Amino acid sequence: MSARYLSSEQDAKLRRWERWNRNYFVFAFFALILVLVFSSQLGISSGDDWGGLGVLLVLLVIPIIVLQLRLACPACGTKIGWQAKLMAPDQCKSCGVFLRSKNSSS
Repeated sequence: MSARYLSSEQDAKLRRWERWNRNYFVFAFFALILVLVFSSQLGISSGDDWGGLGVLLVLLVIPIIVLQLRLACPACGTKIGWQAKLMAPDQCKSCGVFLRSKNSSS
């Protein structure tokens, strides 16, 4: 059985998802650090009320969940986002296609 790979267009689409996912993760990480460190100085939270901070944290986490839910195998369409973590998995568990193009050097 010969190994199946993505086409160049499918590979480009998957790399674009990885780029968006990685960039948003870095943004959210630094934003969370800034928000948590400076939340009381910014008036977002106090010792008694964390409502504003909670809403902000949820707003930073929701796009991560959405990005994971949107990732599907370009070959068969099966959702693979939860296999992915930060980058796409090496191979689709459903159809077995390698999630790189044959000519890809990355």
